[in-house]
Amino acid sequence: MPSSKPEAAETPSTSLKGRRRATLRDVAAALGVSPATVSNAYNRPDQLSAELRARILDTARDLGYWGPDPTARGLRRGATDVIGVVYADRLSYAFADPAAALFLRGVSNATEALGINLLLLPAAPHPDRETSSLVHAAADGFVLYSLADDAPALGLALRRGLPAVLVDVAPRGDVPTVTIDDVGGARSACEHVLALGHRALGVLGLEFDRTRRRGLANADRQADVPFFVTRERLRGYRSAVEAAGLDWQTSTTVFECAENLPEEGYEAAMALLSTETRPTALLAMSDQLAFGALRAAADLGLQVPNDVAVVGFDDVPLAEALGLTTVAQPTFEKGRLAGKLLLARLAGEEDASPAPLSTTLIVRGSTVRAS
Repeated sequence: MPSSKPEAAETPSTSLKGRRRATLRDVAAALGVSPATVSNAYNRPDQLSAELRARILDTARDLGYWGPDPTARGLRRGATDVIGVVYADRLSYAFADPAAALFLRGVSNATEALGINLLLLPAAPHPDRETSSLVHAAADGFVLYSLADDAPALGLALRRGLPAVLVDVAPRGDVPTVTIDDVGGARSACEHVLALGHRALGVLGLEFDRTRRRGLANADRQADVPFFVTRERLRGYRSAVEAAGLDWQTSTTVFECAENLPEEGYEAAMALLSTETRPTALLAMSDQLAFGALRAAADLGLQVPNDVAVVGFDDVPLAEALGLTTVAQPTFEKGRLAGKLLLARLAGEEDASPAPLSTTLIVRGSTVRAS
C-alpha cells in the first residue's frame, strides 16, 4: 500500500549534495536574487546591505559554495597573482635545506608586498618523468631555480611563454639570469687550503646529473656535468689546483653525492677518509655536505682541523656555530633579486641579467696549516 506521507520537497542543498560542486547560480536561485547580487557579496560587499550579504553567505555555506574559483577569476583578469618557483629537488627539500629556505624567503620578500603568492613546483628527478604539474600550473610567471641544463621542467616552463627568471642555471637566450660567482668562490676555498700546505684534496660534489648517482667521479663524469652550479664550482677548484702547479687527477679525488644532505656528505667523507691515501683537506660544495663531513671525521677519530681540514660553501647560520670555514654567498639577496626581476618582467619591463653576485671566503676553525 503506497504511503500517504507526502515526499519532502528537494531543496537546492539536498539536490546538489553528492552530485556536483555548488555554483554561484545555485546560490542565486535558492535566494531568488540575481547571480550579480551573489557575486557582489564576495567581490563588492559595499553594494549590499549587511543583512542581505549575511543571508547570501549563510546560504552559500549551506549549499557548499565557498566563493568564486580563484583560478577562473584569474583567467578572466589575465593574472593569477601567483608565481611558480621550480626547482630540481623533492618538495620536502625546500623545507629541509637552509640555503633553499633563505632563497625562498628572498623571493617572497620581493613579492609579498604586492600580494603575489608563491607556488612551489619540484621538477621531476628522473629524465623520463613528465612534469605535468608544471604544464597545468596556474601562474603568471616562473623562477627556475638550480635546474639541470637538460631538465624537462626547464624546457616546459620556457615553452609556456610566460615571464621567467633563471637562478643558478646556465644563461639561456634573453631570459634574465641570476647567478653568483661560483667559480671564484670555489677557487678561493681551494686556494686557502693550498696556501695552508694541503696537497691531497677531496671534493664532496653536489649532484652531477639527474640520475642522482653516488660515488667516485672519474674524468669522464667530471667532463659532462649538466648542473650549472656543480660544473662551475668544480671548475673553480680545478683552476686553483692547476694554478698551483699540481695535477688535478692525481692530487684531487672527487666524490659525487646523490643529494645535498648532511647524510650524503657523511657517506662521501667516510669513503674518502677511510683510504690509506686519504685527503688532508675536504672541499664541500655546500655547508650541508660539510656538516656531514665533520661528523664523519669525528666518527673516524680524526681531528678537525689537525688531521683533516673542511671547507663548505653557502655560510648558512649553522656554519658559524660549528666553526666551519666556508664560502659565503648572498642567498637571501639572490632570491630577492630574482623576485624583483620577475615582477619587472610581469610589468612589461625588459631588465638585463645582473652581474654575478659576489662570494666571500669566511675563515673559521675547521682549517689550519697542514703539519
